[in-house]
Amino acid sequence: QLQLVESGGGLVQPGGSLRLSCAASVFTLHYYTIGWFRQAPGKEREGVSCINSSGGSTNYADSVKGRFTISRDNAKNTVYLQMNSLKPEDTAVYYCAASPIFSSDYSLWAAMDEYPYWGQGTQVTVSS
Repeated sequence: QLQLVESGGGLVQPGGSLRLSCAASVFTLHYYTIGWFRQAPGKEREGVSCINSSGGSTNYADSVKGRFTISRDNAKNTVYLQMNSLKPEDTAVYYCAASPIFSSDYSLWAAMDEYPYWGQGTQVTVSS
């Protein structure tokens, strides 16, 4: 069973930056597409970004394009989400998830059903 662990969340002021990490225990991540999702209070979980197994292809939600960057280091079995120019509306619990497939179609790569493995989430709060 692939187990994912997120870290790096916290409280940051608007305009600040955070880097989230998603690490796997036991099994290697490098066979999987890794997605980042977030869920704000009272809202549905939404896809933020994803990266294919080699790291050569990435997708971003329109709301984070130009501010967030996803990357992976397969040697360290870790995927990162660098978040810059953070806004209060970025406040949410952020989850990483693993999928055996990759798609450039938002309706597919942001579909939670495509990801059988999930982490527990890390809280990101953007507030002054």
